[in-house]
Amino acid sequence: MDRFAGKVAVITGAGSGFGREFALAGAALGMKLVLADLDTAGLAATVDALRAQGADAIGVTADVADAAQVDALARAALDAFGGVHLLFNNAGVGAGGFVWENSANDWQWVFGVNVMGIANGLRAFVPIMLEQNEPAHIVNTASVAGLLAAPAMGVYNASKHAVVALTETLYHDLRLAGASSIGVSLLCPAFVPTGIANAERSRPEALANDTPYTSSQKLAARQLTKAVEGGKLSARDIAALTFDAVREGRFYVISHPNIMASVQLRLDDIAQLRNPSDPMSFKRG
Repeated sequence: MDRFAGKVAVITGAGSGFGREFALAGAALGMKLVLADLDTAGLAATVDALRAQGADAIGVTADVADAAQVDALARAALDAFGGVHLLFNNAGVGAGGFVWENSANDWQWVFGVNVMGIANGLRAFVPIMLEQNEPAHIVNTASVAGLLAAPAMGVYNASKHAVVALTETLYHDLRLAGASSIGVSLLCPAFVPTGIANAERSRPEALANDTPYTSSQKLAARQLTKAVEGGKLSARDIAALTFDAVREGRFYVISHPNIMASVQLRLDDIAQLRNPSDPMSFKRG
């Protein structure tokens, strides 16, 4: 997909971070925008900023973990603009700490947004794209945590590994179905200044924990905040890289190429049946 003017983009997690920058980049290319987020205030700020620049944009408050709300998002897109050409399944949250210390609520929340959010997006929007039978593209936001398995990030790692597998399978399934006009990209950013470190603000009350953080969870939160704040690339940089990948029809979008040495180390561990190496220390296990 290399023509964007007049086309329709749907972006989840558009209230901040990557989602907001995807929207700004799409607007600059003349796209019509359907934006979703559970953060109503952040979503409204994005929509207002886009409209102030003359963009044609609507906002839909939606929890992507809820299939019915994603279905409603799809209906809103069709009602407003009559089609969908570029889908960013971007909404994401995270929880850290030792895997045995994460609560059932942690698992339900993170997998609900990070995995089921994408599954719901695909179920709602791929049939629309297939029926349109014109160039379209899907971008699923994973993470380098979907290619590696850093310690004290088990819930998040597992969810992002699921996104990688789901997106690779989507690529194959579309080709098996003869839908070569629909491109797919898997975005795997490393640490970038976004709102991911403050994701707890969007946790539904029903999935809130009633116990304080453990020591490992506190440490993971501090490390994530420090890493995100120290990111060398901005969310705007990632948006530009992602649109380049869409133009080129490129599947893997790796924002920080230096991480590939750790990815290769993991693949070598698997191929040689070694114990897992710690990707954060780059030492063989």
